[in-house]
Amino acid sequence: MLVASQTEIAALSHTGCVRRTNQDSWSHSVEAALFVVCDGMGGAAGGEIASRLAIEAFGEHLGSLPENRRPAKAITQAVAAANRRVYARSLHQAALAGMGTTLVALVGRGEGEAAVVHVGDSRCYRWRRGGLTRLTEDHSLVGEQMRMGVLSAQAAEASPVRHVITRAVGTQRSVEPEIQAVQLEPGDLFLLCSDGLTRELPDAALAVLLGRSGSLGERNAALVDAALRAGGNDNITSLLIGVP
Repeated sequence: MLVASQTEIAALSHTGCVRRTNQDSWSHSVEAALFVVCDGMGGAAGGEIASRLAIEAFGEHLGSLPENRRPAKAITQAVAAANRRVYARSLHQAALAGMGTTLVALVGRGEGEAAVVHVGDSRCYRWRRGGLTRLTEDHSLVGEQMRMGVLSAQAAEASPVRHVITRAVGTQRSVEPEIQAVQLEPGDLFLLCSDGLTRELPDAALAVLLGRSGSLGERNAALVDAALRAGGNDNITSLLIGVP
């Protein structure tokens, strides 16, 4: 269980070295056992607005529910609420047409269980007993090609369309999230992040940095600093949740 008085959090978001604005948004509430990262997209201020609206709607829908009343259906409804809010705003403001956002979240469900939900290519990882596991599969064009076996991981890294995602919150009338239940163990460390982190750092580099000694804040700062040194070509958001 994510105990409010003991759960440790570290969050950082950086514009990066190339972008002029930060279209990522993040939110965490230890009391509500809700942790979310969104990576927006869209012209003008569209991406920034989309990610913020999605965070707000998702949290409003689930935040009032106790942890033991968050089945997959309730989480799907929260994503639908976020999708409706972003989509409706895009229809009523021409400059925001087509805006959307990824979403990845860790949702506490009580009794030592949480749910990981995602749409798009923002990711969730779990560090447990010295090993790193990626818990999400990218909803992206190259991700789909890799799962079909027509593209290697090396080719995907160099693909000119690696940024193209196949699902997003708010770009269509509806969207299907991917949800999975995860059992929590004391000492687990979860990483929620936008692709600004993972495009610069392979999983092996993430594992090395997460395995270092030091506080969660120090390790999170090391992640973001490493992504900046590697190029910082996109906004970078990293949220760490330590299970007591």
